[in-house]
Amino acid sequence: MTEEHQSPSQERMTILGDLDAASFVPWIERHAAKLGLSQAISHTSADRIELEVAGPTELIDMMEMGCSLGPIDVWVETILRTPVGSDAD
Repeated sequence: MTEEHQSPSQERMTILGDLDAASFVPWIERHAAKLGLSQAISHTSADRIELEVAGPTELIDMMEMGCSLGPIDVWVETILRTPVGSDAD
């Protein structure tokens, strides 16, 4: 079995729902650190959190799944993902 190393991806995640930013933001930071992703949160409110994450696509997928399940005190309705730094913008 060969191991392939992909170049890191960078994506903007917009999380929408009934969010308690005071508890969810630290949770997001811990979850990203456990996955080895770099992240920067640019906006937080009761119904929207925006962050940029960078790392292997598979780990960003895992980050999305983790956020969608999230801590018990938040309800995530939708997670939007867009590539950062692509010509598609």
